[in-house]
Amino acid sequence: MNVGDRVRLLTGTEEGIVTRLLDSELVEVAIDNDFTIPVLRREVVVVAQEEGKNFDRTAVDYGPGQTPGKNANASKKDNSKRPQHQPAAPKLAQPSLQEALAAAASSGAGVARPVNTGPGSRGAAAASGKQPAAAKGLFLALVHQSPELLGVTLINNTEADVLFTYGEETAARPYRALAADKLGPKTSTKPLSFLHLKDFEAWPAVVFQLLPTKLNGDAAYELLTKRQAFKASTFYGSQKPAPVIGKDAYLFQLDEKAAAAIAPEKLAEEVPATAPTAPAKPAGVDAAALKAQLSGDAPAKPAAVVAAAPAKPAAPVVAPPHELDLHLEALRPDNKEELSNTAILRLQLDAFEDALSRALATNMHEIVFIHGMGNGVLRKEIHRQLSRNKDIKFFEDARKEKFGFGATLVRLK
Repeated sequence: MNVGDRVRLLTGTEEGIVTRLLDSELVEVAIDNDFTIPVLRREVVVVAQEEGKNFDRTAVDYGPGQTPGKNANASKKDNSKRPQHQPAAPKLAQPSLQEALAAAASSGAGVARPVNTGPGSRGAAAASGKQPAAAKGLFLALVHQSPELLGVTLINNTEADVLFTYGEETAARPYRALAADKLGPKTSTKPLSFLHLKDFEAWPAVVFQLLPTKLNGDAAYELLTKRQAFKASTFYGSQKPAPVIGKDAYLFQLDEKAAAAIAPEKLAEEVPATAPTAPAKPAGVDAAALKAQLSGDAPAKPAAVVAAAPAKPAAPVVAPPHELDLHLEALRPDNKEELSNTAILRLQLDAFEDALSRALATNMHEIVFIHGMGNGVLRKEIHRQLSRNKDIKFFEDARKEKFGFGATLVRLK
């Protein structure tokens, strides 16, 4: 299961798009364009494109400029409003030999593309005049998949292949690698991840590593590393037509400074052998005093020992409360920002993991986690982690007369 896959919930008829892989067992799914929920992987199934053909659903194409939010619920549209006969698209005429040679000479790609001879092609070209050439380079494009959902896309508007890696940085996690692949010239990737406009303040910084390469080329290039953070003052002014995909996007160039070619003589240089390092001096011994004693210039006495800095005592571990409420209003009573379902779940799981580790460290016998009913995602994730912990004797639903089914009692070894 990958980001961008179309999935169906096993417990219902809803379909959506995987927008983020939260961990090995949890994914984030966008349903009805912008509504996202965290779901366990075992509770969703990937929908094959052949299924759309058999059940008269709109096939999903995950190419450049895809709109997964709009296509996610194609099966729920009213088929009665569809036109019975769609007009055939104008056929593309094959280029003549002269046109093929001219195209190859002008583009340098060596491949001639069919010329669009549709009824409006010449009129449109005459009305708009000569199209301005698209900027060359490598671009990060945030493309609207729906009004609130943006897909992170890498665009290669150069004549070379590009090897790339993609990762994200957050305050809680310095770096997380999410994708690595090879991107051909004049192409773009599928969405590498998805970002929600309502969570703009909590967006991660994206990190790309880019290595241009040409088969049978005569030069090697240095690796480009680009970290792109987003600020409201400049983000909304970056919207413009994106090259290759032909759509408006929030566009950021990643190779303002092109990758430098490595000179052949530098490639042939050998790494100099490192000189043998001197043996480390014994820790805590004053070398000057010891040398003076051995030379006879000082009275025989033990060498002065340098006092080591006293180690700071470790902070004592504080036991958690016997009953821990994991509701958002209990964890953050003064919270005023609007958090997504994914952010709330991550906050609750962090509080659960911290309390459980402190309970084990302080030899508590039992602890109660109040998670509530809801859609059961938090309860299932807590039970999954408890079932894998060898320090747990058993766990069960807490007193039903007090908590109903909204709390779990954990007995520790």
